Amino acid sequence: MEQHTISEILNRPISQELLARDLLRLAYVAKDGTPRNIPIAFTWNGSQIVLCTTKNAPKLHSLRHNPQVALTIDIEVHPPKILLLRGRAELDVVDGIPEEYLQMNGSYEMTPEQRVEWEAEVRSLYDGMVRIVITPTWAKLIDFDTTLPTAVEELVRQRAERQQA
Repeated sequence: MEQHTISEILNRPISQELLARDLLRLAYVAKDGTPRNIPIAFTWNGSQIVLCTTKNAPKLHSLRHNPQVALTIDIEVHPPKILLLRGRAELDVVDGIPEEYLQMNGSYEMTPEQRVEWEAEVRSLYDGMVRIVITPTWAKLIDFDTTLPTAVEELVRQRAERQQA
């Protein structure tokens, strides 16, 4: 998929709404060769998805071996809005707590006092983290208004052809 197409999809208002959410689902191939799909907090920096995790997270071994990932960001109402992304995970070990980690956890409902306590706990627990940075190489937005899943689009096209025959 060409970069201008990816950018056009990601700049649509619905995509921007989804990219502002807290959680996505990260799919990758685990060490034993089986698929994994996990919810994980994220932030969008305008061109990349950034995830943060512990330095001892099992997914890191898998991502070092096979960095290809698929991401899903969606809403839980009808009609669903779904943003599907694919890309390659780049791992960046950092000392301390990445600013993105503090940003991606900023929308949870906490009082200012709870936020201070939470941040102190995080800083005392982690001496460093791993930033997982994903630049989208493929994107599809499904909103069931202007876009549909590919298989449904095909069925709609086939029905139209039958009706014209």
